[in-house]
Amino acid sequence: MVRDEIEKHILHIFQDEFEIEHPETDEDLREAYGFDSIDAIELLAEIEMFLGFELTLDEKKQAMEIRTLRHIYDYVENIAKSRR
Repeated sequence: MVRDEIEKHILHIFQDEFEIEHPETDEDLREAYGFDSIDAIELLAEIEMFLGFELTLDEKKQAMEIRTLRHIYDYVENIAKSRR
């Protein structure tokens, strides 16, 4: 899975699920878009579907530190690489 594919899919999730068009890569999602814990849970479910497997409890805990799209891209890319 390449970074470009990850970025496109995550942006698609933000547009379809959260109705956020063209979010800034390095903007704090909570401050800029009101992204909350319910949104984070929905995003993790979408990420699991995209990856094709369930995230471990540790992987879900790691997600609690995510604040920007860049963090999400890095997070998904790292998980995808670790599961190869």
